[in-house]
Amino acid sequence: MTTENSTISGFVKTGFEAVREAFVKNFQLRNELGAACCIYYKGEKVVDLWGGIRNEATGEPWEEDTMVLVWSTTKGLSALAMALAHSRGLFDYDDPVSKYWPEFAQQGKERITIRQLFAHQAGLFAFDELGNKEIVADLDRLAVVLARQKPAWEPGTRHGYHGLTLGFYQGELLRRVDPKGRSLGRYFQDEIAAPLDLDFYIRLPEDIPNTRLATLKSPKFGISAMRSAPIGFILAVMNPRSAARRALVGTEFCLDENRIYTRNYEVPSGGGVGTARAIAHAYGVFAAGGRELGVREETLQELKAPPVAPLHGFRDEVLKVETCYSLGFSRSLPNEPFGSPSVYGMPGTGGSYGFADPQYEIGYGYVLNGLGTSFPTDPRSDALCAAMYRSIGVKDQKLTGR
Repeated sequence: MTTENSTISGFVKTGFEAVREAFVKNFQLRNELGAACCIYYKGEKVVDLWGGIRNEATGEPWEEDTMVLVWSTTKGLSALAMALAHSRGLFDYDDPVSKYWPEFAQQGKERITIRQLFAHQAGLFAFDELGNKEIVADLDRLAVVLARQKPAWEPGTRHGYHGLTLGFYQGELLRRVDPKGRSLGRYFQDEIAAPLDLDFYIRLPEDIPNTRLATLKSPKFGISAMRSAPIGFILAVMNPRSAARRALVGTEFCLDENRIYTRNYEVPSGGGVGTARAIAHAYGVFAAGGRELGVREETLQELKAPPVAPLHGFRDEVLKVETCYSLGFSRSLPNEPFGSPSVYGMPGTGGSYGFADPQYEIGYGYVLNGLGTSFPTDPRSDALCAAMYRSIGVKDQKLTGR
């Protein structure tokens, strides 16, 4: 199918035509540059679409195997890896982190539980001494920095978006409990990506050619952008000294002027590169019972369980809006439902999104390179999700999940 400016490829199963219509309209009406959307439903791939431009400078098209950096959508894939480690008995969510990582107990952190850390309640949203890219690349040096960090608030009383740090803390915990001592990116590759044949990397290898990678187009910030997100959030991200800006220091390390994205470099909270197909497949396996990976029912129930709110509620100390997190995932706020109550996933800066809806056995993935400014989700993804739910007979879903 060809729109006025873009070619749309792929397929939708009979009954899901509304998703294709929404995907086409994203190019016609919502300034889509290049994108892909994939949906698994009850273990079956029912939508697999891609189209538009992979590289705006050259005009090269988005291909079936095009991959793109998905920023914080990576957190969801990292959280799935940690959930699999939990399923295999490597840790318990209610144990203190220091049980497995004694050095973590410094600076009053001895009682922080894994559940609190993964819910962004630990007060460890930024590094006081994160100096350069080399520290992040050296996991032993990074572990020392992580352990020395002092919480910004009493853990468990508040929460705030751990934009970059969460994945590093998860990764060091995993290195401590995994019998093979693997990094989070390696564990994801070995235990999830390889068994499911996923094109998604938390540590992008050298041998991926630039021709498979979509180049990002940054959004323009004007009046319309100011209206696309809550004012508190906008003011937070615009202030160079704010907690929000401090929480994102280091994200620039994911980009490489010559290689598009940095290779052999692991940022589990924001450096994942892959396809919508891979994201949807991974979430789809968990949503449909996790059989392919041998996920225990106890872990699946933990993922679906209602989030445990911090003492002072859901006001995010970093993003200055209400947010809700659990076990490394973004969850719906009680007064702003999204999908079923058990939905868990993660959006990324610019509009990418991945999630599982266990009630309907849905795995959803959407990636793009023409970045938007909306928060918490993007109108293009919202349109696709609305069409998806309509296609399975679920109507009137409020698509503002955080």
